[in-house]
Order: sequence, then C-alpha cells, then structure tokens
Amino acid sequence: MPRATSGRFSRTHQSSIKSAAASSSSKNHNANEGTSAGVRNPIFNTERFGQHILKNPQIAQTIVDKANLRPTDKVLEVGPGTGNLTVKILEKAKNVTAVEMDPRMAAELTKRVQGNCVPEQRKLDIIIGDFVKADLPYFDVCISNTPYQISSPLVFRLLSHRPIFRVAVLMFQREFAMRLVARPGTELWSRLSANVQLYSKVDLVMHVGKNNFRPAPQVESSVVRLVPLDPPPPIKFEEFDGLGRIIFSRRNKMVHATFMAKGVIEMLEQNWRTWCSTQNKMIDDDTNMKAKVEEVLSSSGYSEQRAAKMTLDDLLKLLSAFHDEGIHFA
Repeated sequence: MPRATSGRFSRTHQSSIKSAAASSSSKNHNANEGTSAGVRNPIFNTERFGQHILKNPQIAQTIVDKANLRPTDKVLEVGPGTGNLTVKILEKAKNVTAVEMDPRMAAELTKRVQGNCVPEQRKLDIIIGDFVKADLPYFDVCISNTPYQISSPLVFRLLSHRPIFRVAVLMFQREFAMRLVARPGTELWSRLSANVQLYSKVDLVMHVGKNNFRPAPQVESSVVRLVPLDPPPPIKFEEFDGLGRIIFSRRNKMVHATFMAKGVIEMLEQNWRTWCSTQNKMIDDDTNMKAKVEEVLSSSGYSEQRAAKMTLDDLLKLLSAFHDEGIHFA
C-alpha cells in the first residue's frame, strides 16, 4: 500500500495546527452551538469532504454497541469529525486510530479528548490524510460515519486489508447501503452487492434520518454491519469483478445477449490468447471465440438467465465454466 502523504499525531500534535484550530474554535464556538441541522457548519467546511457530523448521541451509542467492542480491541475509525463517536469508542476499546482528512477537525478532536481523563488521551492516535492512501495499522474493528465520496473505496480497502479484521459497523448514504445488503432478484442487486457479499456477510443495522446530522445531507443514511469471511474464498477478485462488470452492465437482459454485445467477444479473445501464451498452448487461428462463449453459456445453463436473478453460486459456476475453457476476465 502507498504511504500516506499526511501527518500523523496523537495527543501531542503540531502546535501550529492546534493553535489555529483553537483560535478558529473560540471565534466560532457560540455560532456553532446555535447552528441548525440544515445550515452549513460555520467552523469546518465538512461538505468539502462529503462529511456530515452525526449529532444524535443515541444513534452514536447504538453504532458503538453494534460493534460489540472488547477491552482488548484496537479500533479504526474513519471520518471521526469532532469525535461524537470517538469518545464513546474510547470508553470501551484499548486503542483508537482515527483517520481524518481535515487537519482542523483533527485538532478539534484532539482538544476534545484532552479535556477527558488522561488514559483516554493515551488511547487515541490520529492519522491526518486520505484513508484510501493511508498506511493502516492493525485493527480488530472498524467504525465509520463514512464521507460519501469514499464509500466504495472504503469498503474494498477494508475487505482487502490483512490481517482480516473481526467486524465493521459503517454508515453510508442509504442507497449505497441498500445495495450492499441487496439480494438476488431484487431491484438493487448489482455488481457491488455480489462483490461485497462474496467476501463478507453484510446486514442492515438501522436507518438514520438526515436531521441527525450537521449539516443535514440531502439524502438519508443507513448503517450496516460487515463481517469479512475468514478465510476468504479462493477467488481472484479481478476475475470475479471482470465477469460482474459484463453481466451487470445489462442486468435485465439475457446473459447471452450481454456477452454478444460489441467489444465483449474481442476482449475475451484477447484474454484467451494471452492465457494460452502463458500456458504454452498452441493457438488455432481459426478459433471462433463467439462460438466458444456460446458453448460455455449453453452447457452451463446460464444462456437464458438474467443477471438480476443470478445468485453468488450462479456467478461462481459460470466463472468456473469459462475458466475451464481458458477464458478469463482480467
């Protein structure tokens, strides 16, 4: 993983950041306390990072409770904001590493924790920077009020993290969350659903209304609980995702029609020729890739299926049938 280009600090962080944030806070604190849910945050431009501060303490407590934290747990929190979740996590966990993009927000969080008892100060580390690029430490649990624009990168970064963590409790924009938990045959079953459910068990925890945030977002939110499969299935993600990219591009069409779309056969033939060369197999110049693909679809029984109704097992069987013929997707 690439190293984060940002700074990292615990309770003894850069004084310049702290003083700047403290000055800004003292000038704007009273205005912030009087801000309604629908007004832009006057201290931090949280919307610039797609971030909305969770202000309802009961919801924050429920999120922490659903993580079933243990006293020995090391917790990764993404997008801590001003610490409404963080302070509740610190009460139960051994250590919290919070990844925050906005240095001013990170300084405010540190100042807030410094106002608590000394043990909690020592339990918090803050990484300032982009979660997608940051060097992540070991963690048992991830909790996140996720900035909207990193929802998908966050999920797949977590699922690819090693060693495998125990559980993640994550807040997302509602439509994204519902796609994560969607089942085959439903309107929201998609490539995202299949990819995530191949490597984890995902459940809906609760819905969260927009008025529970400051500033209030334009959409509703939902919380999901994600438990990665350990050990993960021995499936190369790029292959499964490559199949899904084709299948779900026209999810309500017959699978045969989707594979016959312009460019798909050419791509599969190129991949097949590459595979043959790596396996030192002779290539017949008269090979009809369209016929090979049709044969795989027909013999596997999925030619007349629709992606919208295909289960994970269906997708894995179809992938295996293509691999048996040397046809790959990545």
